[in-house]
This record gives sequence, C-alpha cells and structure tokens, in this order.
Amino acid sequence: MTSSMIGIEAAFIGLTFLLAGFVKGVVGLGLPTVAVGLLGLVMPPAQAAALLVAPSMVTNVVQLFSGPRFGQLLRRLWPMLAAICAGTWLCAALVPARMMVHATAALGVALVLYAVVGLAAVKMTVPPAAERWLGPLAGFVTGAITAVTGVFVIPAVPYLQGLGLDKESMVQALGLSFTVSTIALAISLAMGGALLHMPVLGASVLALAPALGGMFIGQWLRHRISVERFRRLFFCGLLVLGGELALRGAF
Repeated sequence: MTSSMIGIEAAFIGLTFLLAGFVKGVVGLGLPTVAVGLLGLVMPPAQAAALLVAPSMVTNVVQLFSGPRFGQLLRRLWPMLAAICAGTWLCAALVPARMMVHATAALGVALVLYAVVGLAAVKMTVPPAAERWLGPLAGFVTGAITAVTGVFVIPAVPYLQGLGLDKESMVQALGLSFTVSTIALAISLAMGGALLHMPVLGASVLALAPALGGMFIGQWLRHRISVERFRRLFFCGLLVLGGELALRGAF
C-alpha cells in the first residue's frame, strides 16, 4: 500500500469516528453502528470491530458514569450483561472461520433491522415478571450478533427501552450495556489474534481523539436541534448503508 493510500485510509477512519462520535453525542448511541457500518465499506467487519475497541470503551465509560444509578442498574441488569459475554464468547468460539465470509452480509442485515425498528418507533414493554428470562435471552442474542458483526445494539437497545427507565437511567443503562459488550468483544478479538497487532492497537487508540471530539460536539448540539428529526435521518442513513452492505456481502 502506498503512502498516499495509507493517508487516505487514515483520513477516512478519522472522519468516520468523528461522525460516529457526533451521532453518539446527539442521540446517546450509534457509535459502533456508524463506525463499523462505514468502515465495513473498505475493510472486513472483524478489522473494523478491532478499530472500534478504544473509542467505544472510553466513550461508553464516560456515558456510564454520567448518572448516579450505576449500582442500582448493575444489580438489575447483571443477568443480561453476563449473557452478553456468554453469547459473544460462545459464538466466537463455535462459529467456523469459513462462516465469517458472510460477516459483511450479516452486518448489513443487522443494520437494516436496527433502522427499521428505529423508523417504526417500535416500543416494547417488558413486564417485571419477564425480566428474569427475557434479559438473559436479549443479552445472549446481542452477544452472538456482536461476535459476528461488531454491532451490539440489537436486541439490547429495544429491551432496555422496554424497561420504562427514565431518561437519565436509560442513558446510563446504555453506557453499561455497551461497555460490557465492548469488553466482551475485545477479549474475543484478542483471543482470536485480531488485537495482537500493534498497528491495529495504535489505530484504535488514535481513533479515540476524533470519536471524543465528535461526541462533545454532538452533546453541545443536542439542545440546539430536534433530536427526533436527527434520529429519523440517522435511521434512514443506516437503512441505506445496511442495504448496500447486505447486497455486497451476498454476492
């Protein structure tokens, strides 16, 4: 690869994480979805997921400690969080390497499903009695999808939205779920060797700066624009991006 191509790729990665961080700053989620989706246009999903680790970890930890209910949420959500780890590691260990050639298509399908759910404004309600079994189920499926695509929003986000949390608790619960998902993904990638290469580690750390910059800009802009309008544009963009990845991965 020539130096000019390396420069173009580095600029694309930086702009991608700037945009992904901006989206997260405005709507509270979307960094891994936007980053892995756009990076999936130029690299395999596993490589995109490896670049995601540092920016996702730091921005999610910042979001996690933005509220006072960490202990309360941890006690309530630990079955789902444990299942996320189990699903990620089990799927990563059991899915044959030859199946990973379909990861791009799987990522596209995951993005399309997420966009459709978002545009339809589907709001599920989780009865308290169902949390005991539905939480671990949602966590395990989320972990399995994370292992293949690097995206950890489906079905964790709709499940958390169905718990009826207040806005502050919801933002903190998302940060908790995403932090655990990122840790599980990082361990899975490290065990598979994807994080053992210094260039990947270095690129992931360098991507942290634009991600944090975009996040702070998005937070500043959050109170100055219609979040609902932005969410619709965000999901429409994901729908187009996911469709393109699904079609490209299928052929």
